[in-house]
Amino acid sequence: MSDRVLGVACLVLAAAYAYFAAQTQVGFMSDPLGPKAFPMIIAGALGLAGIYPIVRPDPRPDWPTANRLLEIAFAAALLIAYTYALPIAGFVVATAVTAAVLSWRLGATPVAAAVAGVVISFGIYAVFHLVLGLSLARGPWGM
Repeated sequence: MSDRVLGVACLVLAAAYAYFAAQTQVGFMSDPLGPKAFPMIIAGALGLAGIYPIVRPDPRPDWPTANRLLEIAFAAALLIAYTYALPIAGFVVATAVTAAVLSWRLGATPVAAAVAGVVISFGIYAVFHLVLGLSLARGPWGM
């Protein structure tokens, strides 16, 4: 039963995501795909993923323990804080801190998590900003 509820929730979320993506205003000068393509792909993938648990639910789902639920809530709160930190700290710093904390919570040692955070942050920055030329949130250091 819980799998079907999750599947329906995913379908509703996908429909809402597609609706809001369709509302995106497209300028006169736009690339062939436009800004709506990526959100529509995400909505489609989420919708397809939501169908599977509706059609083939797990007869005996394993629910996480209370500690795991707290970890999930912490990760969600961290990602919400990340969105607020982006315009203040900038992409590189906010992403490095967030990736480091998530890596640490996933089992890395503090030093390995810090290294992973920096490498992930600069790696994503290099791909999206330097290679693809996308604009990312600028921080106090201009990156």
